[in-house]
Amino acid sequence: MRRTQRGMSLLGFVITLCVAGLFVYFGMRVFPMYYEYYSVKQALKGLQNEPGIAEQDVGSIKTLFFRRLDISYSENVKPQNVKLERGENGGWKMTVDYEIRKPLFANLDIVGKFHADGTLGRNGN
Repeated sequence: MRRTQRGMSLLGFVITLCVAGLFVYFGMRVFPMYYEYYSVKQALKGLQNEPGIAEQDVGSIKTLFFRRLDISYSENVKPQNVKLERGENGGWKMTVDYEIRKPLFANLDIVGKFHADGTLGRNGN
């Protein structure tokens, strides 16, 4: 009687484990970047719901925004990444553009470019 092989060989198991480990490592490097982006979106949404935000000056709005980011331990968004412009309806148009660069291994980096924008006050909520 001839017996056929069942299951996975040791070499196949090690290769599968290495590939799975590589994906887990990659996910551990990328997840915090997207979590911070989610925090930026939530802070922007919170500002949109802030009463009287359209009457605030640029410095006050940025202070409120960065206080919200401090709560979620966001450290990659800097004041120069935040732009505020007056909208045609009297509110503010807020744009947040930033980049995160994290080392992956050796001389390879993961780069994430993120963009969030919203209208604050006066018909933009």
